[in-house]
Amino acid sequence: MTQRLHLPPLALYVHIPWCVRKCPYCDFNSHQAGQTLPEAEYRAALRADLESDRILAQGRPLTSIFFGGGTPSLFSAATIAGILEDAEELIGFTPDIEITLEANPGTFEQERFRAYRAAGVNRLSIGIQSFDPQKLARLGRIHGGEEALSAVGVARRAGFDNLNLDLMHGLPDQDTRGARADLQQALDLGPEHVSWYQLTIEPNTAFYNAPPVLPEENSLADIQASGESLLAEAGYAQYEVSAYARPGRQARHNLNYWRYGDYLGVGAGAHGKITLPEQAQILRLWKTRLPKHYLEKGKPSAGVTEHSNPFMAGQEFMEPQARPLDFLLNALRLNEGVTAEIFRERTGLGMDALEPQWSELRTLGLVGSDNSRLTTTALGRRFLNDVLGRYS
Repeated sequence: MTQRLHLPPLALYVHIPWCVRKCPYCDFNSHQAGQTLPEAEYRAALRADLESDRILAQGRPLTSIFFGGGTPSLFSAATIAGILEDAEELIGFTPDIEITLEANPGTFEQERFRAYRAAGVNRLSIGIQSFDPQKLARLGRIHGGEEALSAVGVARRAGFDNLNLDLMHGLPDQDTRGARADLQQALDLGPEHVSWYQLTIEPNTAFYNAPPVLPEENSLADIQASGESLLAEAGYAQYEVSAYARPGRQARHNLNYWRYGDYLGVGAGAHGKITLPEQAQILRLWKTRLPKHYLEKGKPSAGVTEHSNPFMAGQEFMEPQARPLDFLLNALRLNEGVTAEIFRERTGLGMDALEPQWSELRTLGLVGSDNSRLTTTALGRRFLNDVLGRYS
């Protein structure tokens, strides 16, 4: 039986689709940049896109913004500042808004990052991936180990006191000792947050067409166990599948995803998720993928209005029978899970919509016994795909 949907918090994802070079493992919507970037044109298109989506905010201010890519730090601080000005004018910000910008060590310039901070960016996510020069070369990264080491110092001097470091493990020819050394180097730099995740081979990537030899399953398990122990000893609590943070430093933008909050997505290929209480609907939508086409949609002749968004590539209403899996795909990534109340408010469903699968999973020891919270056990986290498979 469906219940009334409640409006959750609202975030904004801004996609910047250009990189200096496409990494062989990357399956994101990223494209090699030319000699110059169409920053002014892209900002104008983003504003038009957001203006068309403004009605979906339903009066809510933004609690967080995430600039992802691609490599957002290829854009000038002036352009990033302009995008933020547009977002604040069109939608509005909460007083404590979290604004994250992804950056690669090869694009670090101290003065530019001071300007990002002055523009309102208050969190950086730095794509280190590894400190080992040989591993960086295998991954096709444009920065070296020394640049990776210096990036944090540059960010600190620019005024950032909230940093995430992205680090991969399970790299070609990597053993437990090497993975642990990489992680220890990251921890020695004292970030507030660490995203530590295993390299996987995804379709439509160079690695998929010519896969490298990765560590075997037993080695990957040893790397995972050793790394989790090292992170815990250093005071970083795991709160999500691949996210570890010091107390109070969890990524609020990502928590909004995992708790089935709402988010607008602007930019080439960006996705959004919006709750529509009056229609008792949950809407997922996505934008035109190719940057060239996205820019064309942003021209005045495209007829952008608040009721007609030419950037839209598709949309899908999440019918009640699809919502349990859609919700659990997000919520069960969190170690603490989410409350049953959040499930009811954000899906419009009662707990009976999870049955009989949830009771079966509880009997197997894969989900928690507390009826007021949806969470996996430690065993369930290890076999999360099997848990979710019960609802597919």
